[in-house]
Amino acid sequence: MQRKSEEVTNDDALRVESKNQILFLCTWNYYRSRFAEIYFNWEADAANIDWRADSRGLALPESIPNTLSKYTIDYLARLAIPYDTLRKPMDATEEDFAKADRVIAIKRAEHHPIIQKRFETFADRVEYWDIHDIDASTPEEQLPLLQAQVRSLITALAHSYPNET
Repeated sequence: MQRKSEEVTNDDALRVESKNQILFLCTWNYYRSRFAEIYFNWEADAANIDWRADSRGLALPESIPNTLSKYTIDYLARLAIPYDTLRKPMDATEEDFAKADRVIAIKRAEHHPIIQKRFETFADRVEYWDIHDIDASTPEEQLPLLQAQVRSLITALAHSYPNET
């Protein structure tokens, strides 16, 4: 199946509605969760599965220098995956949790305490991965691990939820 880059977007207004939603969470919604969202949607399109991803941050600072981490931009460029540079990082809300079929936080040690404090009602629904931020490891080490984790998720979803077309 040939992918058309103009069909791949992270602009909510242009997304094709899907009944299955994944929400990726990290701290700033700038680096890891944004990569997971963009890469997931690219691969889900290629796999023709009825899932879409979104991403949010759990502790956004007052000011973020750009809309997307340079590490995410560089890695997506190496993979030749288009992305929306205009979307700003977004803070997680209860509505985001409520509309998601699956919620995945990128690193348990970092995100579990924040989720317990801000979203206690939804805390038992969150799955945790163990992808480090730049304070603990390099993007060159962690982005390939995150890519592999997302790819495994796509494979599992494709086998568990085959399209009825």
